[in-house]
Amino acid sequence: MISPESRFPARWWHALSDGRVQCDLCPRECKLHEGQRGLCFVRKMDSGEMVLTTYGRSSGFCVDPIEKKPLNHFYPGTSVFSFGTAGCNLACKFCQNWDISKSREVDTLVDRAMPDEIAATALKAGCASVAFTYNDPVIFAEYAMDAADACHAAGLKTVAVTAGYINAEARREFYAKMDAANVDLKAFTEDFYFTLTGAHLQPVLDTLVYLKRETSVWVEITTLVIPGHNDSDAELEAMSEWIVRELGRDTPLHLSAFHPDWKMRDVPPTPAATLTRARAIAQRAGLHYVYTGNVHDLAGGTTSCPNCYAAQIERDWYRIDAYRVTPLGQCSQCGTDIAGRFGVYGGSFGQRRIPITVHRPTRA
Repeated sequence: MISPESRFPARWWHALSDGRVQCDLCPRECKLHEGQRGLCFVRKMDSGEMVLTTYGRSSGFCVDPIEKKPLNHFYPGTSVFSFGTAGCNLACKFCQNWDISKSREVDTLVDRAMPDEIAATALKAGCASVAFTYNDPVIFAEYAMDAADACHAAGLKTVAVTAGYINAEARREFYAKMDAANVDLKAFTEDFYFTLTGAHLQPVLDTLVYLKRETSVWVEITTLVIPGHNDSDAELEAMSEWIVRELGRDTPLHLSAFHPDWKMRDVPPTPAATLTRARAIAQRAGLHYVYTGNVHDLAGGTTSCPNCYAAQIERDWYRIDAYRVTPLGQCSQCGTDIAGRFGVYGGSFGQRRIPITVHRPTRA
């Protein structure tokens, strides 16, 4: 029988004088008694130490287009081997992947793979990169980092899709293993973060600034635009101006449509007009690359040159319909650099998602 949980030695914790242990991975800094789990559910005090219970286990593996992460400026058109585990260190009431991230059942973990198997399977599937996604890889950082080492040894790139809620020491070590990240900036007010995610805004901003100023990680940002909660002109303008000021005009911003889910089923879906308005606000603030997501929007999916405005990558959802960026990452019309990571374009992987089974756990 394959054990439904691992007891992998966790990092970033210390013992307290009262017999508990404190997790130092993320700003929650959960203090745990023997047998107790953190809010993330996957980090646990076991025999006086902190363990990670999901090392080597996954909620599923898929091959996706890289645009689905979403990353529009990181080797466009390529495929990415994607997987996650269970649990999350945020408590978003609007979670769009709640069946995975809010899981408290080990049955969610339906597959398993060690780091070298992940790299080998991704190579066999023809992927250019591996993404740690679906739930937040911060909470399974040890597993993701070991998998990233195996991927780099095999010539694969690595991607973190994350809320960026992580403490400084773990942040340095975790992102040293990543080539790209899409960070979920859920809103631009502390009230939103505290009320709707159970977390705080500043640590996420700290992560973004760290990534842009102190690493070579390629960074894109996603904001899920939720009607009545983070879609005001003032908030969108303030957020966009902060990105321009602190991260730079070339930071891609993805504005995605919300659909009612988890504990916010009473909130209506985001109208397409709201995304169009939000995109215009971000562009007026000076951002060069602003995209709309979860909708069919040809203008909102197109990458244009910030100098001559010629369309360089035209997209419909996750499919690339036209690609003109040179292999050196320059505009085909005027030669201006298009921010990102580019190479020889090999065509669009398209919108498909291909489930992959590595191992199927058996029970006694």
